[in-house]
Amino acid sequence: MKKSILSKRETSAIKDIIRKSWPPNAYNSEDEKNFISYDTGKGHRLLCAKAFTAAQIDSWTIVPFLGTVQTLTVFPFVVVDMGAIKFVCNGAKIMRPGITAHDDFAKGDYVTVKDEKFLKVLAIGRALEDSAVAFRNSKGYVIDNLHYVGDEFWETYKEINPKS
Repeated sequence: MKKSILSKRETSAIKDIIRKSWPPNAYNSEDEKNFISYDTGKGHRLLCAKAFTAAQIDSWTIVPFLGTVQTLTVFPFVVVDMGAIKFVCNGAKIMRPGITAHDDFAKGDYVTVKDEKFLKVLAIGRALEDSAVAFRNSKGYVIDNLHYVGDEFWETYKEINPKS
């Protein structure tokens, strides 16, 4: 795994992307000068700072790491039934029939996916439709799964933080 310290310019660009795409109050590490980047081997990066960890899927898609519970609470959510968990944790898109509860969200928003029993966050994805439109239908994809428990970001984090 390749580890590197990002330049101030690149760190600043990442902060701008996060401010534009995340809900207000989701990101509050403005004092960070440089992020540390861990290459996951698939062209993706895990971005770390003192009080901040995020998964960078591509140059414009950065989502909070699932281990940052405090950050995830400000994102809208959907709750999936217990039958959907195995599929969500294998990277499947979240479909309307598996969703039992939800917040309001707009198309393109990042949305967390929680299990029905313990309300633990299993994944974070991008909404494919507005919640009002999606929940009028009884079928179809609602959320594109971007980062989930057990993916390369999760495994990279476990490798760099063996105590976690």
